[in-house]
Amino acid sequence: MKDMKKQINFKGVSDNLLAADVHEPRGEVHGNPVLLLHGGGQTRHAWGGAARRIADAGHMAFTLDQRGHGDSAWVEDKGYAFDDYAADAVAVSREIAEMTGRKAVLVGASLGGISGLMAEHLGGQGLLAGLVLVDITPHMDADGVSRIQGFMAERMREGFATLEEAADAIAAYLPNRAPRRSLDGLAKNLRLGADGRYRWHWDPAFIDGPRNINHGWETGQQRLIEAACGLKIPVLLVRGQQSELVTEEAVRAFREMVPHADYVDVSGAGHMVAGDRNDAFNDAISAFLDKLEGRC
Repeated sequence: MKDMKKQINFKGVSDNLLAADVHEPRGEVHGNPVLLLHGGGQTRHAWGGAARRIADAGHMAFTLDQRGHGDSAWVEDKGYAFDDYAADAVAVSREIAEMTGRKAVLVGASLGGISGLMAEHLGGQGLLAGLVLVDITPHMDADGVSRIQGFMAERMREGFATLEEAADAIAAYLPNRAPRRSLDGLAKNLRLGADGRYRWHWDPAFIDGPRNINHGWETGQQRLIEAACGLKIPVLLVRGQQSELVTEEAVRAFREMVPHADYVDVSGAGHMVAGDRNDAFNDAISAFLDKLEGRC
């Protein structure tokens, strides 16, 4: 069956255009809408399988290109700090609530999870109906962060001559992931420049700009801890069992901060949980949404 999907635009806190897809149920809409926020360096297309599964279960699913990523605008002030992403998440969550008449459940991977965690904190308790953190907690392994950002920065300006060259670079970085059967999905994460080279579909200022993703991290972690400790809404933490970013110790610390949170550890998955084990990831999200609706 064809996915019932259409592109829409939201407006971020800086009046920045935010591109999104809304996946609509084929039948009756029920439950809360679901907002899916990708990780740093990804686009809304990372959620294709999950969004279809959520829509098939009767929820409206919104997949968003976060600022500076995909088809969303590169912001003029190069504001790509955690607070900037969180403020956008607040704005979009409020617009979805106005549009649908119901609060959103936010599903955020890595950067998207930080955006959601801080949004619930900054936007006031009860902004969201629920929060799913995908392989992210306030305690991130420093070596893992460095490795991920190092890979992102290595070819961000030089780019790649072909899609195959980009695929080979990813395969070398993620040797345990199954080989791609098609380059169609990868093509959505790259943009073709006037010089004929492919570059990642995000603003390089995200990594090396004056207000980049690491800006303010000296106090950022403590604020994430405060945000986690203040969570009252339903929460699910989904970790990739082979995660290079979230250790078992970080999970234990998070569960002490948020004792009511549900937890799923996905075997055979690293930091990119949805990409590594999309089936298990979708099962975890579906079970959480069913629980919110009292269906399990």
